[in-house]
Amino acid sequence: MTALITRDELEQQIKAGTVTVIDALGGEYYAKAHLPGALELVESDVETRAAQLLPDRTAAIVTYCSNAACGNSQQVATKLEALGYTNVRKYREGIQDWSEAGLTVESGH
Repeated sequence: MTALITRDELEQQIKAGTVTVIDALGGEYYAKAHLPGALELVESDVETRAAQLLPDRTAAIVTYCSNAACGNSQQVATKLEALGYTNVRKYREGIQDWSEAGLTVESGH
């Protein structure tokens, strides 16, 4: 199972620029709102897009989706780990938790 990251830890790492954040919802959900600097990568695209989006397999990566009930972030994390990415964590509470805490989200592509 993928290691988890807390909202506070993730916020600090985004501010420090030490993490690549992956939005596992994609499409209209990503366009509507995503975490600052997040890249869009859905499960069906991991094999074809991961190497281009995430060239460093040792870099810190965090996946997220809508909330703890959403499985997308775990599916993307599992596929990344299977491809050899060694530092993948999951923000289980997702964008719902982030938004409810009053933190900034971005929109558009």
